[in-house]
Amino acid sequence: MMLEPSRLAALPRLAIALLLATVVAGCTTLGAAGPSSGQVRKIDGEGYANGQVALIDLDPQAWRRVAAFEQSQSLAQRLGESGAGDLLIGPGDVLDIALWEAPPAVLFGTGAVIPGLDAGAQNRAVVQQVVDGAGAITVPFAGRIEVGGRTPAEIERIIVARLTGRANDPQASVRLAQNDSRNVTVLGEVAQSRRVPLGPRGERLLDIIASAGGTRAPVHQTTVQVSRDGTSAVMPLDAIIADPAQNIRMKPEDVVTVLHQPYSFIALGAVARSAEIPFEGRGISLAQAMARMGGLRDNQANIRGLFVFRLEDPGALDTETRGTIPTTDDGRVPVVYRLDLSDARGFFVAQDFMIRDQDVVYVSTAPGAEIREFLATVTSLAFSAIAIGNVVTSNNNNGN
Repeated sequence: MMLEPSRLAALPRLAIALLLATVVAGCTTLGAAGPSSGQVRKIDGEGYANGQVALIDLDPQAWRRVAAFEQSQSLAQRLGESGAGDLLIGPGDVLDIALWEAPPAVLFGTGAVIPGLDAGAQNRAVVQQVVDGAGAITVPFAGRIEVGGRTPAEIERIIVARLTGRANDPQASVRLAQNDSRNVTVLGEVAQSRRVPLGPRGERLLDIIASAGGTRAPVHQTTVQVSRDGTSAVMPLDAIIADPAQNIRMKPEDVVTVLHQPYSFIALGAVARSAEIPFEGRGISLAQAMARMGGLRDNQANIRGLFVFRLEDPGALDTETRGTIPTTDDGRVPVVYRLDLSDARGFFVAQDFMIRDQDVVYVSTAPGAEIREFLATVTSLAFSAIAIGNVVTSNNNNGN
């Protein structure tokens, strides 16, 4: 059956109307990059994992609090800088003890002659002693001596004092032959896990790692944990290398654990590149993070709605917030930092605020972006419908 010309002319308009009705009916299902800026702000005070979400404007005051807390967690701040110190003897150490007396030798006359001296000038005896668990040794003719916590020079003076009156002008020399009481344990992602002995010069953290053969993982993906006297501190290896103050001196019984830990943050929302993005252990700023995710999408991003989602340590929050807000089961606070880039000063804050491992950087969609996208879709469909209608009308006219 042939359509009447009037009906053929109305076909494009009918197709457009049907398409518009279909799109309008389904406009509520148009996709979005994520929650709007207003929806994110509404989660302030909401519960999460038995904690409570805190929404904090990222201004210079908030950045200073976070930066001060991060500095307080460094190796130098948490563990302190110990001096080189004296070489103190402890249980398990092996001592070489040389004893001399002037001729005529009374106690050590059968000992060997010191090379370089006349045969009868002076005699000596050499004994080797292992310091027992109580920190003591036994020296011939001098008896039991408490040497634990003493330097070799102090032990020499004690031995000479004990031998005075029994030996002819006695002298003593004490040398640490084997260090078993002053060690640092290094393990994890190193070439060889071992106990590294400490000498009198005061070895530093990087010396210990080098003594274990260095790290097996790349430096920018390596984290170092130092445990001392019940306290532990963790820092990226390249941050330790970059800041000499973090290359702290080691103390006996320190434990150094080297871990392979790649760092990354997650970029979501109205950004050019939504992805998990790796970064160096020494850290990157929020401004650098924005650059690595390709910047904001000009036609969609809400410059007032850049958010950083983080499980924060309470120590990084202001006193009022820290004292009133509940923490999660692991003692942290779910925090959303909001940065308003409509104020150009926000870019200075972005340069200073440091991204942490597993942060989520989210940029909300501008309020009018969904409408613009909807109108663009409708316009495209409308022009397609008109083109189809024109083709149909032209074909029917040609058929007539």
